[in-house]
Amino acid sequence: MELDLAGAELKAVLNRLRRAQGQITGVIRMIEEGRDCEEVVTQLAAASRALDRAGFAIIATGLQQCLTDIEGDASSDAGREETKARLEKLFLSLA
Repeated sequence: MELDLAGAELKAVLNRLRRAQGQITGVIRMIEEGRDCEEVVTQLAAASRALDRAGFAIIATGLQQCLTDIEGDASSDAGREETKARLEKLFLSLA
């Protein structure tokens, strides 16, 4: 299953990943500076949410593409089941 992100989808995912990258850099700096634990955990939680949202956006795009491929293709039942199992595993990896 190949993922094809384009246009607005790609921009949104990259923005979320860059946001998470900046937040993680901030967390590292905060720890090095000995900042308050609550502040560090708050920033870490924000980075985690940004990564989760990027992952969900990628999975949603993949799901949409898979459904389009399945509808447009006379795939076998075994192929559909394999695709379903792979998508389910991806969703669970983010849960």
